[in-house]
Amino acid sequence: MKVVLPSPLVSYTAGRREVQAAGATLAEVLADLDRQFPGIRFRMIDEQDAIRQHIRIFVNREPAPGLAAALASTDEVLIIAALSGG
Repeated sequence: MKVVLPSPLVSYTAGRREVQAAGATLAEVLADLDRQFPGIRFRMIDEQDAIRQHIRIFVNREPAPGLAAALASTDEVLIIAALSGG
């Protein structure tokens, strides 16, 4: 499925904002992304296996209910990172 990444994560994907990943759940898709782009999952998921506060994940433009969310191969995952600073 197509995964759209925010600018802060494209350093893991050699500058690509859109990548392909596989998995039956959101957790599996993120694990597949980490296999392809080592370290990217940790930027989105914390040590307690929760989505980090500054990250929002949408599936087909709807907020993802959690990492156990079931996905179809035709779904689109959009990951957004909040900006901070002053």
